[in-house]
Amino acid sequence: MIRRDWVSSAVARIEADFNRSADTHLIPFAMPAYPGIHVYFKDESSHPTGSLKHRLARSLFLYALANGWLHAGSTVIEASSGSTAVSEAYFARLLGLPFIAVMPKHTSPEKIAAIEFYGGSCHLVDDAGSIDAQARELARTTGGHFMDQFTYAERATDWRANNNIAESIFRQMALEPHPEPAWIVCGAGTGGTAATLGRYLRYRCHETRTLCVDPEHSAFFDHYAASCGAGLASAGCAGTSRIEGIGRPRPEPSFIPTCIDAMAKVPDALSLAAMRHVSQRLGRRVGGSTGTNFVGVLRCAWALHAAGQGGSIVTILCDGGERYGHSYYNPDWYARHGIDTDAADATLARALQGEAIDIPLVQADGTRFDGPTAPAFGRERDGAFPRSPT
Repeated sequence: MIRRDWVSSAVARIEADFNRSADTHLIPFAMPAYPGIHVYFKDESSHPTGSLKHRLARSLFLYALANGWLHAGSTVIEASSGSTAVSEAYFARLLGLPFIAVMPKHTSPEKIAAIEFYGGSCHLVDDAGSIDAQARELARTTGGHFMDQFTYAERATDWRANNNIAESIFRQMALEPHPEPAWIVCGAGTGGTAATLGRYLRYRCHETRTLCVDPEHSAFFDHYAASCGAGLASAGCAGTSRIEGIGRPRPEPSFIPTCIDAMAKVPDALSLAAMRHVSQRLGRRVGGSTGTNFVGVLRCAWALHAAGQGGSIVTILCDGGERYGHSYYNPDWYARHGIDTDAADATLARALQGEAIDIPLVQADGTRFDGPTAPAFGRERDGAFPRSPT
């Protein structure tokens, strides 16, 4: 029998921790080639555990407590490639619970060290596709609880309000030149953030649209295209994402295509070129998923500019780059993966000067762009990127 007094105490500790934390910053980011378009980064790296996943971990713990899934002494188990596990280890330590992260062996050593810093342990596996199954087995053998971020991310967060990331963005945008963003750009790891944003925008009747960006080795884009009638259904993709924190080899339960207004596929080399550019502009390192987001920002900025429109675009600075010193900030890593940084940097430079960025994009009405077309931005809900006249 789970003691309600322990659950009440655990919830109170999480809420007190939240009450001690200030909100994350919204950072303006000048784009001279796009006059009248204001870009902002929601800096989630300033959370206590250094990433956007801090919000998810807090929500998952509160959800598990409210459902009666955790008790004093429960072993908490998660299948995670890094940042979610770091944040969950933090909250497990806060509640005095043991924590085990099941993760692929290629996970960055910096993230493994961060999990261990918060008292968690890492169960490393050879096959990245088996981490869910191994996490479930560990939960069974230990009598613990598998948090299962990929199933519960979209339902654990209170998308109506309660200081979720969408409400926070709109509160911080209130005094800006364009307080209602034209676009909010985010990546998909679980799909929980995209679902929260999309639901909140509809619930609050905002005209803002969500563009979800997907890395190279991920199944979400094809799944979205198929759901919109713009592609063939795909059960998954080969390999694992090189952009840590986003991308999955198969569609996950928390990924809700109908919450998204458009989706783009971003080559890894371009994501990492954008990451390096943002890092250089901000004077500090950011992670690869922030670069993926910024490529999406450039796509939206170009569409607005091509239509002669201004507006604001908000995206997420997902985590800092200190966890990627061995990879994204190491020239040898690029050589091992055969990534041409010069070509990607040149493509990004042209986009920063106002040239169209050529990445596959699908919008919710099924319109698909796979080449250097010139779609304009429209305010109507069913035509975010209308077709160009032919």
